Amino acid sequence: MAARKRATSIGQDALNELDKASQPVGTTATAHNSQGARRGGAAAKGGSQAQPWTQATGPLAWLVKPKCTLPIIAATVAAWAALEHSSTSPSSTSPLKGGSDNPLTPLLWISYALPPIPGDASSTRYGKGPKDLLFLGFYIIVFSFVRQALTEYLLRPLARALGLKTEGKITRFMEQAYAVVYFSWSGAFGLYVMSRQPSWWYNTEHFWLGYPHWRMDGPLKTYYLLQFSYWLQQMIILVMRLEKPRVDFRELVIHHIVTLWLVGWSYMINLTMIGTAVFVSMDLPDICLAFSKCLNYLDLQRTSEASFVFFLFIWTYMRHYLNCRILWSVWTQFDLVPAQWRNWSVDHNGWWLFYGFGSGEIPKWMKYQIFAPILALQLVNAFWTYLILRILVRILSGKNARDVREEDEDEQDRRELAELEAREKAKGGKAQ
Repeated sequence: MAARKRATSIGQDALNELDKASQPVGTTATAHNSQGARRGGAAAKGGSQAQPWTQATGPLAWLVKPKCTLPIIAATVAAWAALEHSSTSPSSTSPLKGGSDNPLTPLLWISYALPPIPGDASSTRYGKGPKDLLFLGFYIIVFSFVRQALTEYLLRPLARALGLKTEGKITRFMEQAYAVVYFSWSGAFGLYVMSRQPSWWYNTEHFWLGYPHWRMDGPLKTYYLLQFSYWLQQMIILVMRLEKPRVDFRELVIHHIVTLWLVGWSYMINLTMIGTAVFVSMDLPDICLAFSKCLNYLDLQRTSEASFVFFLFIWTYMRHYLNCRILWSVWTQFDLVPAQWRNWSVDHNGWWLFYGFGSGEIPKWMKYQIFAPILALQLVNAFWTYLILRILVRILSGKNARDVREEDEDEQDRRELAELEAREKAKGGKAQ
């Protein structure tokens, strides 16, 4: 038994320690805190399970209730389709081209299609503007529905079918399984978008050559705004406490604020190419981490260990090597930006989302404004890599390692499991 615990700790304890770092803005905020775990334990003793995610209350509780968000989405789509069908304006064109006069089109489709440049045979290009906020708002609701519908109606039954019995483990499995689903989608979409750019596979000089890249490809703009709306939805869930807060609540709020600031800033000053590179380097390791944690919850020892080794390789390559290449590019290649575009002039339509923020040469601090937050991200990655390596050294030397954030939850799981076993024995005795 002791040998088994020591073997499984490589795939479990280390992954638990890294969980906080690998999701820089936190895919969920549903892990129980110490007080919540004690309440859950008391509930288990009383024969009831912990409350599912959809029991949130408050003015925005509908964001975590699929039965509330689905009618909003369905009504919006139906109204858009009805208006689209009834429109007789000769100027109406496909919303995919950004030319529809339907007032609901900016909610469902990206806006600001640009006229083609002579000689440019590429796909339709897009600019930026206030209508992008409508797109963000609608897809916050969409992501709320998708997340809750998947977890409650697909992943919860899957967890039970795979043999998980306690509510604590089921909830944690749902969190990580949803992370696998989301980051697999966002990672694949990010790879597709990046493959259409000259910066494909971290050909970093193209972050700056040909700047400003304000005429965005359709998939790029869609990808960026969907990522933005996803993290905004996570921020609302966290700040409004629509789910049980984690013990690292304050740290998660800080991470959300910083991440949203970086996404918004890079979008506004047309650094979406470098932003895409950062997204890809962050999302792909998250898939491996979440999948490994799911295997841990299912007690698949050898598979979990193998997935952890693969995860550690991917983490090192993408979170360190590739991010250091991005940092090196910012520091050494920033001056590849054409000199005529290093200004605030509205005539060039270059740096800003909204026109009229002034004119003149670009401030000297812009290079450092870009470099500093990416460096901070790399320092966080380095800190968590240090913790992982320290945990592995301790495990290999025969010492125990635990994630203190899950101690209460583990105790709750044991109590709940004992309660379930007692009920099964009681039922068996009555049957006899």
